[in-house]
Amino acid sequence: MRSGVCGLLGLVCPTENAAERARPAVTSALHCQRHRGPDEAATWQGGEVVFGFNRLSIIDLERSHQPLLWGPPGEESRYALAFNGEIYNYIELRAELIESYGAQFNTDGDSEVIVAAYHYLGASAVSRLRGMFAFMIWDSHRKVVFGARDPFGIKPLYYATSADGLVMSSEKKSVLELAATLGVEPKLDRRALQHYLILQYVPEPESLSTHVRRIESGTSFTYSPGGELRTERYFVPAFRPRTVQGPAAVTKLYADIAAALRDSVAKHMRADVTVGSFLSGGIDSTAIAALAKEHNPDLITFTTGFERTGFSEVDVAAESAAAIGVKHVVRTVSAEEMMEALPLIVWYLDDPVADPALVPLWFIAREAREHVKVVLSGEGADELFGGYTIYREPLSLAPFEKVPGTLRKAMGRVSTKIPEGVRGKDLLRRGALSLEQRYYGNARIFRDDQLQTVLRTFSPAVSHADVTARAYRESEHWDPVSRMQHVDLFTWLRGDILVKADKMTMANSLELRVPFLDSEVFAIASQIPLEQKITRETTKYALRRALREIVPAHVLNRRKLGFPVPIRHWLRKEMYDWAVDIVRRSDTGHLIHTDAVLGIIAEHRAGVLDHSRRIWALLVFMLWHGIFVEGRIHPAVPEPHYPVKL
Repeated sequence: MRSGVCGLLGLVCPTENAAERARPAVTSALHCQRHRGPDEAATWQGGEVVFGFNRLSIIDLERSHQPLLWGPPGEESRYALAFNGEIYNYIELRAELIESYGAQFNTDGDSEVIVAAYHYLGASAVSRLRGMFAFMIWDSHRKVVFGARDPFGIKPLYYATSADGLVMSSEKKSVLELAATLGVEPKLDRRALQHYLILQYVPEPESLSTHVRRIESGTSFTYSPGGELRTERYFVPAFRPRTVQGPAAVTKLYADIAAALRDSVAKHMRADVTVGSFLSGGIDSTAIAALAKEHNPDLITFTTGFERTGFSEVDVAAESAAAIGVKHVVRTVSAEEMMEALPLIVWYLDDPVADPALVPLWFIAREAREHVKVVLSGEGADELFGGYTIYREPLSLAPFEKVPGTLRKAMGRVSTKIPEGVRGKDLLRRGALSLEQRYYGNARIFRDDQLQTVLRTFSPAVSHADVTARAYRESEHWDPVSRMQHVDLFTWLRGDILVKADKMTMANSLELRVPFLDSEVFAIASQIPLEQKITRETTKYALRRALREIVPAHVLNRRKLGFPVPIRHWLRKEMYDWAVDIVRRSDTGHLIHTDAVLGIIAEHRAGVLDHSRRIWALLVFMLWHGIFVEGRIHPAVPEPHYPVKL
């Protein structure tokens, strides 16, 4: 009974009567996430709980219906489950539960295994699950809901609480739809807005709406009707590099990396429908596609690009596809298509994410869905294996560490006097700062001095430190690169990379699986010594060596571009009038200085400075505001058709 990645919705009320009355509202709210599961929708009500489910059928196509009822002998319907995701070790865990506890199952799938593991192992069961997931289990005997989100935050889980209960969903839109049921009236969260303009995404556990929050990655929760939501982190990723000396030890390290990744891809290929793979010009997606080809000789790969030199990996991806021996599909995106599609894309996002790469991802996901129902992708490799160029910064800034603190501060003051755009300004500024002060993830959009010219209400008390402080405390005695990786796991990865991956593929009813973000792969990656991650010449050194026999030579040491978008050029030409029109039509004047934004756009067009990322962040927010706050923009959302079981 393995249903695949879908959309869940749960409402817990103070009384059974309240739940019965709320069931029609839950059924209606499923409509907001129909794209996550266009094959089927269902609701179930028992006691104080109403569960809803949208299904995207991947495995056990004829049976795997949710919500699922399960129980041990004599208590067959004690538990109800709503589950979004895939458990890749469910076969092994199922066998263990049978042998150790005499567990009985009615199916061969993973949904029952989650509930049975919880019954026999309690809350610790979640640490045994290898996969991507967000789920809710209602225990009708104890009158408690238990649930969790996967270790890295691959699958989302939004919630809102009040004295009138709890609502949780895979989509924020469904939570907002049921907010009135809880007596909650969410408004724009200005603190979250400031974080968004700093980071280009809204960091967990926040959302851009007050009273709507997210269960964090690696976190479980419990809730009883009329009580409080209690959360607990069950997974705290730790980078503990070990010493690797001598040729034999180094060779074994590379072999272990390759073996862990090969095993992960093998498990991620399990499905009763066709599985494809995204393919860029980089090593990560190429490795995944090459390993997937071992299990599916008819594998189809997908890539996207733009008709502009330097902003496309189409040629390299095509060369890789030919070398691997797979069928390859290409989707080219124009500026006009991006402008037309962006409002719909923002609707699917729930909260703004100002990463232009999500737009081509949406287009290639739509193209892939015409051929397959599941795709593999290479997200997570950079965070786990040290792949970002910025991770080499501690090497270049090492001389600054020897400078006395007072002199470093003076250097920082000098950097403020240097005009923007002058070579060396940013190096001097960053060299004057400690790691905790200067690094808060891969995206740095607005600095405080820039925000003050844009935001009408700027709070100096809101900063990136709100988001990174815990990660830095947890990694206090680690090397600087491991600390940066740790920060990225809690910021960039789950706030940007995985949000756009989930939202853009699910918008097209396409399941995306990420074999790098696997517990067994992380167990190996977390032990890699610093010198095997970063050198002065390259990144992901150990991973590249481990994949020498797997990926084509032309990709092995090539810098990954991903899905780069030429917005810097387009905002000066093709997108200029469109951008100005968005700003002038937006009813965000009480939040944003409109004239300041228009000034930034004009300065960018004149070629004085590159403001493209800041402009894009503002445009995405204004579109979001026009859709979710003003109600002025109405994207044409496609309407899937499926039966509804009431």
